[in-house]
Amino acid sequence: MSSQSSFTVISTFSGCGGSSLGYKMAGGKVLLAVEFDSHAVRTYRENFPDTPVYPKDIKTLTSEDAMKMAGIESGELDILDGSPPCQGFSAAGKRQLDDPRNALFKEYVRLLVGLKPKVLIMENVPGMVRGKMKLVFAEIMEALKTAGYNVSARVLDAQYFGVPQRRKRMIFIGVRHDLGLRPTHPRPKTKPVTVGEALAGLPDDPSRTLTEQAYYYWLKVKPGQSFSKVHPKGYWFNGIKVDPTKVAPTIAKTSMPSGGGGLYHWKYPRSLNIAEAKRLCSFPDDFILRGTFQEQWARLGNSVPPLFMKAIAEHVRDTILIPLRLKETG
Repeated sequence: MSSQSSFTVISTFSGCGGSSLGYKMAGGKVLLAVEFDSHAVRTYRENFPDTPVYPKDIKTLTSEDAMKMAGIESGELDILDGSPPCQGFSAAGKRQLDDPRNALFKEYVRLLVGLKPKVLIMENVPGMVRGKMKLVFAEIMEALKTAGYNVSARVLDAQYFGVPQRRKRMIFIGVRHDLGLRPTHPRPKTKPVTVGEALAGLPDDPSRTLTEQAYYYWLKVKPGQSFSKVHPKGYWFNGIKVDPTKVAPTIAKTSMPSGGGGLYHWKYPRSLNIAEAKRLCSFPDDFILRGTFQEQWARLGNSVPPLFMKAIAEHVRDTILIPLRLKETG
């Protein structure tokens, strides 16, 4: 680290850069991003033009190549970050013990063993500690500990860290054994921010995106309720009219502007727009997103909210990295 408050990061499964932005906000420098999705890579490069990106399958990236691209030696990196795809664990879909996506964490562990960073930070959905998925969670914990780390895992909710969205995530934090420190997690820092507060100042958008059928249900449902409350067969459970006086529900990967699933405005018969979704995911207004509505929404829904990662990174910086730096300098 160039100073007591700065630190280095390699980000895996980087997406459009939500966690990278959080690290940057906390004073960190991302030396390398690893992302396979071509649209996410283009988005990342537009927003972080100075950060090298490895745009291929993580399975093809060796530790040696990662260190060469980042300009570091084994053991020098401060944080190895990763958010392995969570669809196999997610409560939003049917959890599958044998889903091949559940094994992508092994690629993260493989790089962890080679890079030997001081700290690991890994993010995933809390669904991995439910039912049979507990077996996968236990496997992950064992693999991280066997790699040489003291590890703690805890479910945190982004709404208590400045993000105007209910978003619970399992956060793994580990410290390399030889450093002699135990990882801890940040405590809730802020009161929840409501949707109305978060969207204040955005241009008014009185447009309509809903079909006639969806509009009919939208008129009947109250803010904060699911469309399933008024659907004759209880369908459209994932369609919610947002309550501006409360925190937003979790923003998922997909949204259907015409109705059926997604977050819908309380005043106008439409889906929330991208500018509003950025605010609810704690991205700055000038964060660049391109492509179709669905592509842009997916980038946000799949991302780690920047303010969430900022709080985690600041905690790791202050409780682990700075004390280590002070110890090194005597």
